[in-house]
Amino acid sequence: MAKVHPLPPVVPKVSSKRESFTIWMKSLVMQANGCTVYNENGEIVYRVDNYEKKGSNEVYIMDLRGKVLYTILRRVWFLGRWEGYKGDSSSLNKEKPKFKVTKKGHVNAEAGCYTLEALAGKSAFKIIDCRGGVVAEARRKKSSSRVVLGEDVLSLVVEPHVDHSLMMALVTVYGLMHYRL
Repeated sequence: MAKVHPLPPVVPKVSSKRESFTIWMKSLVMQANGCTVYNENGEIVYRVDNYEKKGSNEVYIMDLRGKVLYTILRRVWFLGRWEGYKGDSSSLNKEKPKFKVTKKGHVNAEAGCYTLEALAGKSAFKIIDCRGGVVAEARRKKSSSRVVLGEDVLSLVVEPHVDHSLMMALVTVYGLMHYRL
């Protein structure tokens, strides 16, 4: 008889070195919008699923096991404000948001303040902290032979000592702001 062992709990991933991720702007769930995030070894590390329509009011960021790490809600639609909550939507009434993002890309988070800044091209952007340092940057992915892939495949570089799940939440909000998710 096979033995069943529980998986270890998922904790926020922070690395002491710069890490790269590949973001494919496609959901693993049929008939859903979202994206799939792979680490440098080609393993799926995050899923972002939007079960309604592109630009919907509620989006989930999950780990590989399907545990909801963040729920992102659009608040005050005409003002363009998003809020991110830790965990699934069952805990939304019990806690305040972990971050808020305005339409201009300003982020107020428990972990600090950030700005989402567009770069050249539709998909390229960077996340800047309060001190003006770049903590993450997304660009169109290039293959090993330097061929630029489609606009739905991005390379995300996250600097050391930055919470990867928070950066994925901010990448998700950027995608929602530009109707990519």
